[in-house]
Amino acid sequence: MPIYEFYSPDNHKLYQFFARSLAYHDTIPLCPDNPAFRMQRRLSRFAIIGKAKEDTADDPFGGMDETKMESFMSEMERDMGGMDEANPDPRQLGRFMRKMTDMMGDRTPESLQEMVRRLEAGENPEKLEEQFGGMNSEDCGDSPVDSLWDTVKKSIKALQPPPQHDPKLYEFSEHVP
Repeated sequence: MPIYEFYSPDNHKLYQFFARSLAYHDTIPLCPDNPAFRMQRRLSRFAIIGKAKEDTADDPFGGMDETKMESFMSEMERDMGGMDEANPDPRQLGRFMRKMTDMMGDRTPESLQEMVRRLEAGENPEKLEEQFGGMNSEDCGDSPVDSLWDTVKKSIKALQPPPQHDPKLYEFSEHVP
């Protein structure tokens, strides 16, 4: 009998559902905490026993203290909340990205450092995006500003702490819409 895992982005929580039948393989259950919350199927991870160290060489925020990370996340969310996504102020965007690159330290790519310096000087984000290209060209919006904003949002999302894991195993049949 399979155990399916679902994530609710509305409360940033993971749930596990025990299915007594394979008939539920394409079904999305209702959230146990609030049936109005969205649920997304997740691939369950395998349990790893032992104290293996995670390789953080490619992660610019790897090895960061959890308390420091949470404080940084809160500050970034506040800063981002005050920005106009449709028409961002380059200097404000530059200050925001400066905080991110300062946190990354010497792992910040030189091209990103240059883009931040020029944003802080007030240069047009669209011109910079055209010159430097997308910092993360996959899944970017239609315009250069959308692309830059997508990069900023992805960076914030990467800093988000892992979802809370609900320890209860739910009966799938009890949460079918």
